[in-house]
Amino acid sequence: MEKKRIGIFVGSLRKASFSKKVACYVGGLLKGRFAVEMIDLAPLCMFNQDYDDEGATPAAWTAFRQQVKRLDGLLFFTPEYNRSMPALLKNALDIGSRPMGQNVWDGKPAAVVGVSPGKIGGALGVQALRAPLAFLNLRLMQQPEVYLGDAAALFDEQGEPVSEGTAGFLKGFAEAYSAFVG
Repeated sequence: MEKKRIGIFVGSLRKASFSKKVACYVGGLLKGRFAVEMIDLAPLCMFNQDYDDEGATPAAWTAFRQQVKRLDGLLFFTPEYNRSMPALLKNALDIGSRPMGQNVWDGKPAAVVGVSPGKIGGALGVQALRAPLAFLNLRLMQQPEVYLGDAAALFDEQGEPVSEGTAGFLKGFAEAYSAFVG
């Protein structure tokens, strides 16, 4: 039996992104049970409805839409930018929701993880992201919620948690998500 495909979407393009470190770690926890794919959002130019309307859809959009369609589950790792989600994630959501009636997100099980060097762990970024995810009809895992504050101190240079508490918490999240998608 083929493994279910889980797509990981990271809302930061920074090389040393805290969100990316957490995403890679959680992805590693899921690899035994699922086929895990890191989805590269960098090639997606800003959404403009005219591209689809005029038959000039960028190739990166078409490839992205096809990639998301094949996925069986979704994980979003988001920093908090100015008390909201990053434009990178919002842009990807908009591209995947169009053309009208062809929403590639529809009905897929998803979870959101907030990661921030600040103390509230990206909570407002997560809440901002959850609104369009609900509108796009993703099945959102409600618990456990994950808000990783003080992210710069949570992982070592190799991307491993520095404490058993963080490792155990993320393992519990990965197990809950596995059961949710299961």
